[in-house]
Amino acid sequence: MSALADETPGWGRRRLLAIVVAMVLVIVSGLVGLVYAVRGAVASSGTSGDGAAVAVDALPSGPSRRDAIAAAPMLEVTPQDSRGGTPAASPAPTIVVPAATGLGPAEVPTGFDRTTEGAIGQLAAIATTVLQSMSISQVRAVHEQWSAPDAPGVDEWALMAAVQAFLTSAAGRHVDEPGTAVVTVPVAAQVKGSDGDDWVVACVLLDVTVTVVSEARATYGHCERLQWADDRWVIAPGEAPEPAPSTWPSTDLATAAGWRTWMTSTGE
Repeated sequence: MSALADETPGWGRRRLLAIVVAMVLVIVSGLVGLVYAVRGAVASSGTSGDGAAVAVDALPSGPSRRDAIAAAPMLEVTPQDSRGGTPAASPAPTIVVPAATGLGPAEVPTGFDRTTEGAIGQLAAIATTVLQSMSISQVRAVHEQWSAPDAPGVDEWALMAAVQAFLTSAAGRHVDEPGTAVVTVPVAAQVKGSDGDDWVVACVLLDVTVTVVSEARATYGHCERLQWADDRWVIAPGEAPEPAPSTWPSTDLATAAGWRTWMTSTGE
């Protein structure tokens, strides 16, 4: 098997997440005749991963508080933790996320309200649109339409790195062929922190299924700074948050990492 990207500190300059897309795709050799391995990873952020809380409550609203929230470490996990795990005996806490009400710029679902749950819904819509397209031009369009003017550039975006890594892999070379598909579904989420009612670090855990003749699944945890602007949530300025743990959903490890099982609001 080959890797989408080496797990080396070189990726750290963009502060990409500990796992951008961790997936393995194997097609049986012999009669089938081909083996593809798809795995995307970035370097460890170098944090201890012990879940130590950063004291942000004492900080006033503003840049220092927001930077402290974004920089707080999250649980460190391994690439293997994204590909499976023992189901927990007790159900995990849940989070109810509103559904999109329309289609926004760059074909991204929108219409989420000005709540932390609404921010989570918008982030998931952005991430799923990008990853399911696996198109550089679509990534650029989404970033342009859904980023604040001073937000980090598209070349520094973790989702751009994920798409680039996939397209340079063995499976990525077949992305335009019939039967090849990438499907992402949000399965869990968490609010890492907020500052007022118009700024939040939201995190989503996506179930990613890649199909190239056969299937492979893995999870991908992703966090962003988001701010409310022009009646919608957009990617906010500032350095990217620390890595989100990519854990298999509904496991004790997922709960320990702070993930809450995704539930979509019925609107009732």
